[in-house]
Amino acid sequence: MKSPLSHWSPTITDMIRMDHTHVFAVFHRFKADASAARKSALVRNACMAIEVHAQLEEEIFYPALREAAGPDPSLDKSGPEHEQMRELIAQLRRMDPDDPDLDGTFHALMRTVIHHVADEESVLLPEAERVMGPQLSELGARMTRRRMQLIAPRAGELVTTSAQAFPLMSLVAVASALLLGSLLVRRGAHAAA
Repeated sequence: MKSPLSHWSPTITDMIRMDHTHVFAVFHRFKADASAARKSALVRNACMAIEVHAQLEEEIFYPALREAAGPDPSLDKSGPEHEQMRELIAQLRRMDPDDPDLDGTFHALMRTVIHHVADEESVLLPEAERVMGPQLSELGARMTRRRMQLIAPRAGELVTTSAQAFPLMSLVAVASALLLGSLLVRRGAHAAA
Protein backbone atom coordinates (compact mmCIF):
# COMPACT_ATOMS: atom_id res chain seq x y z
CA MET A 1 0.00 0.00 0.00
CA LYS A 2 1.27 3.45 -0.92
CA SER A 3 2.14 5.73 1.97
CA PRO A 4 0.83 9.32 1.99
CA LEU A 5 4.46 10.41 2.40
CA SER A 6 5.29 8.93 -1.02
CA HIS A 7 3.06 11.54 -2.66
CA TRP A 8 5.27 14.34 -1.29
CA SER A 9 8.65 12.63 -1.31
CA PRO A 10 11.17 12.78 -4.14
CA THR A 11 11.88 9.46 -5.82
CA ILE A 12 14.67 7.37 -4.36
CA THR A 13 16.82 7.99 -7.43
CA ASP A 14 16.37 11.76 -7.11
CA MET A 15 17.27 11.53 -3.41
CA ILE A 16 20.44 9.61 -4.22
CA ARG A 17 21.38 12.25 -6.81
CA MET A 18 20.75 15.01 -4.23
CA ASP A 19 23.04 13.23 -1.76
CA HIS A 20 25.74 13.05 -4.43
CA THR A 21 25.35 16.76 -5.13
CA HIS A 22 25.66 17.60 -1.43
CA VAL A 23 28.86 15.59 -1.00
CA PHE A 24 30.36 17.08 -4.16
CA ALA A 25 29.57 20.57 -2.80
CA VAL A 26 31.48 19.67 0.37
CA PHE A 27 34.39 18.34 -1.69
CA HIS A 28 34.43 21.55 -3.73
CA ARG A 29 34.77 23.67 -0.56
CA PHE A 30 37.76 21.69 0.74
CA LYS A 31 40.85 23.81 0.06
CA ALA A 32 44.46 23.13 1.02
CA ASP A 33 44.84 26.58 2.57
CA ALA A 34 41.62 26.46 4.63
CA SER A 35 41.88 26.68 8.40
CA ALA A 36 42.08 23.46 10.39
CA ALA A 37 38.63 24.22 11.88
CA ARG A 38 37.02 24.61 8.45
CA LYS A 39 38.70 21.47 7.11
CA SER A 40 37.54 19.57 10.17
CA ALA A 41 33.95 20.74 9.68
CA LEU A 42 34.02 19.81 5.98
CA VAL A 43 35.51 16.39 6.69
CA ARG A 44 32.99 15.64 9.46
CA ASN A 45 30.08 16.83 7.31
CA ALA A 46 31.18 14.74 4.34
CA CYS A 47 31.84 11.67 6.48
CA MET A 48 28.42 11.83 8.12
CA ALA A 49 26.67 12.38 4.78
CA ILE A 50 28.52 9.46 3.17
CA GLU A 51 27.85 7.13 6.12
CA VAL A 52 24.12 7.89 6.15
CA HIS A 53 23.90 7.68 2.36
CA ALA A 54 25.69 4.31 2.23
CA GLN A 55 23.48 2.87 4.96
CA LEU A 56 20.32 4.04 3.16
CA GLU A 57 21.46 2.49 -0.09
CA GLU A 58 22.37 -0.79 1.59
CA GLU A 59 19.12 -1.02 3.55
CA ILE A 60 16.66 0.22 0.93
CA PHE A 61 17.96 0.92 -2.57
CA TYR A 62 20.28 -1.98 -3.31
CA PRO A 63 17.92 -4.74 -2.11
CA ALA A 64 15.00 -3.23 -4.07
CA LEU A 65 17.11 -2.88 -7.21
CA ARG A 66 18.50 -6.40 -6.89
CA GLU A 67 14.97 -7.78 -6.52
CA ALA A 68 13.68 -5.84 -9.54
CA ALA A 69 16.67 -6.15 -11.88
CA GLY A 70 18.48 -9.29 -10.79
CA PRO A 71 22.27 -9.70 -10.73
CA ASP A 72 24.32 -6.70 -11.79
CA PRO A 73 28.14 -6.38 -11.67
CA SER A 74 27.91 -2.65 -10.83
CA LEU A 75 25.62 -3.42 -7.93
CA ASP A 76 27.92 -6.23 -6.74
CA LYS A 77 30.88 -3.86 -6.44
CA SER A 78 28.93 -1.16 -4.56
CA GLY A 79 29.21 -2.91 -1.18
CA PRO A 80 33.01 -3.24 -1.31
CA GLU A 81 33.26 0.40 -2.42
CA HIS A 82 31.19 1.43 0.60
CA GLU A 83 33.57 -0.57 2.82
CA GLN A 84 36.55 1.22 1.30
CA MET A 85 34.84 4.56 2.05
CA ARG A 86 34.15 3.46 5.64
CA GLU A 87 37.83 2.57 6.12
CA LEU A 88 38.91 6.01 4.89
CA ILE A 89 36.26 7.67 7.08
CA ALA A 90 37.54 5.75 10.11
CA GLN A 91 41.07 7.00 9.34
CA LEU A 92 39.82 10.57 8.99
CA ARG A 93 37.91 10.38 12.29
CA ARG A 94 41.11 9.35 14.09
CA MET A 95 43.11 12.29 12.68
CA ASP A 96 43.59 15.67 14.30
CA PRO A 97 42.44 18.60 12.12
CA ASP A 98 46.04 19.73 11.61
CA ASP A 99 47.39 16.24 10.79
CA PRO A 100 49.60 16.53 7.69
CA ASP A 101 47.98 13.37 6.24
CA LEU A 102 44.43 14.76 6.48
CA ASP A 103 44.42 16.31 3.01
CA GLY A 104 45.75 13.18 1.32
CA THR A 105 43.31 10.89 3.12
CA PHE A 106 40.39 13.18 2.35
CA HIS A 107 41.45 13.30 -1.30
CA ALA A 108 41.55 9.49 -1.35
CA LEU A 109 37.98 9.49 -0.02
CA MET A 110 37.02 12.00 -2.71
CA ARG A 111 38.45 9.78 -5.47
CA THR A 112 36.66 6.71 -4.13
CA VAL A 113 33.34 8.53 -3.85
CA ILE A 114 33.64 10.12 -7.30
CA HIS A 115 34.31 6.71 -8.89
CA HIS A 116 31.39 5.17 -6.98
CA VAL A 117 29.02 7.99 -7.94
CA ALA A 118 29.99 7.70 -11.61
CA ASP A 119 28.92 4.03 -11.60
CA GLU A 120 25.70 4.76 -9.76
CA GLU A 121 24.66 7.69 -11.91
CA SER A 122 25.59 6.12 -15.24
CA VAL A 123 24.45 2.53 -14.58
CA LEU A 124 22.44 1.87 -11.41
CA LEU A 125 20.12 4.88 -11.26
CA PRO A 126 19.04 4.65 -14.93
CA GLU A 127 18.50 0.89 -14.44
CA ALA A 128 16.38 1.55 -11.34
CA GLU A 129 14.29 4.10 -13.21
CA ARG A 130 13.78 1.61 -16.02
CA VAL A 131 12.75 -1.40 -13.91
CA MET A 132 11.26 0.14 -10.75
CA GLY A 133 9.40 3.17 -12.10
CA PRO A 134 6.20 2.83 -10.06
CA GLN A 135 8.10 1.98 -6.84
CA LEU A 136 10.50 4.92 -6.90
CA SER A 137 8.30 7.36 -4.95
CA GLU A 138 7.42 4.85 -2.23
CA LEU A 139 11.09 3.92 -1.90
CA GLY A 140 11.89 7.64 -1.69
CA ALA A 141 9.39 7.97 1.17
CA ARG A 142 10.98 5.00 2.95
CA MET A 143 14.39 6.57 2.47
CA THR A 144 13.14 9.90 3.87
CA ARG A 145 11.75 8.22 7.01
CA ARG A 146 14.90 6.19 7.55
CA ARG A 147 17.17 9.19 6.90
CA MET A 148 15.36 11.14 9.62
CA GLN A 149 15.89 8.24 12.03
CA LEU A 150 19.59 8.05 11.21
CA ILE A 151 20.34 11.75 11.44
CA ALA A 152 18.14 12.60 14.44
CA PRO A 153 20.82 11.58 16.99
CA ARG A 154 23.40 13.52 14.96
CA ALA A 155 21.33 16.62 14.19
CA GLY A 156 23.53 18.81 16.37
CA GLU A 157 26.65 17.70 14.52
CA LEU A 158 24.91 18.23 11.18
CA VAL A 159 23.90 21.78 12.07
CA THR A 160 27.31 22.61 13.56
CA THR A 161 29.37 21.29 10.66
CA SER A 162 27.02 22.87 8.12
CA ALA A 163 27.29 26.24 9.86
CA GLN A 164 31.08 25.99 9.86
CA ALA A 165 31.39 24.66 6.32
CA PHE A 166 28.71 26.49 4.34
CA PRO A 167 27.46 30.05 3.97
CA LEU A 168 24.43 31.19 5.97
CA MET A 169 21.93 30.46 3.17
CA SER A 170 23.10 26.85 3.04
CA LEU A 171 22.50 26.57 6.77
CA VAL A 172 18.97 27.88 6.29
CA ALA A 173 18.42 25.29 3.57
CA VAL A 174 19.68 22.47 5.82
CA ALA A 175 17.45 23.58 8.69
CA SER A 176 14.48 23.86 6.33
CA ALA A 177 15.12 20.40 4.91
CA LEU A 178 15.34 18.91 8.40
CA LEU A 179 12.11 20.62 9.43
CA LEU A 180 10.31 19.55 6.26
CA GLY A 181 11.58 15.97 6.60
CA SER A 182 10.46 15.88 10.22
CA LEU A 183 6.99 17.16 9.29
CA LEU A 184 6.68 14.65 6.44
CA VAL A 185 7.73 11.78 8.70
CA ARG A 186 5.17 12.82 11.33
CA ARG A 187 2.48 13.23 8.69
CA GLY A 188 3.25 9.78 7.29
CA ALA A 189 3.19 8.25 10.78
CA HIS A 190 -0.18 9.86 11.55
CA ALA A 191 -1.65 8.73 8.25
CA ALA A 192 -0.44 5.16 8.76
CA ALA A 193 -1.95 5.01 12.26
